[in-house]
Amino acid sequence: MTAALITPPAVEPVLLAEAKAHLRLDHSDDDLVVSALLVAARSLIESRLGTLMIRQGWRIYLDAWPASGMVRLPLGPLVAVDRITVYGASGLPAELAPTQYRVDAAGDPARIALAPGTVLAPGVAINGIEIDITVGFGLSGVDVPQPLRRAQLMLAARWFENPQGTTIGIVPAAIADEVEVLLAPWRRVRL
Repeated sequence: MTAALITPPAVEPVLLAEAKAHLRLDHSDDDLVVSALLVAARSLIESRLGTLMIRQGWRIYLDAWPASGMVRLPLGPLVAVDRITVYGASGLPAELAPTQYRVDAAGDPARIALAPGTVLAPGVAINGIEIDITVGFGLSGVDVPQPLRRAQLMLAARWFENPQGTTIGIVPAAIADEVEVLLAPWRRVRL
């Protein structure tokens, strides 16, 4: 299973003005740097959790349907399954009708199950199934749970304040525990 971003988030959960206020910056000299750090912090959090903060469009690629007929989506929270396309041996796409599958958006992870009697096997060996989904808590930062926004702000601020001692994507030990506590409720645990 591979996931590709189709429609990126339109805004960051933490706005530049919020980050600047937190950092006590009253000039615009560092706006590009702070904005880039907010993006990096959100990306790190989302990749670690599989939980996307701001609404985005993604395409999930499968080589074949799981034997169970149940696809567990790697990203959430699920807003909608926009389209499921299966490519035949000729390379032509066939779109599944919504009656051919069921969606469990309440599950974590969200799942898609083929309806009984639905048999549409891909005719190509690699990425023969595409599932387009919309995921994320909402369209703006107010829709995102406060602990996730706080974690984004903490990471971006830490990276801004310590540019020499920071590798983007590595959570510094000094704040790792605090960030982990904030992220823990959204971490997916598999049994």
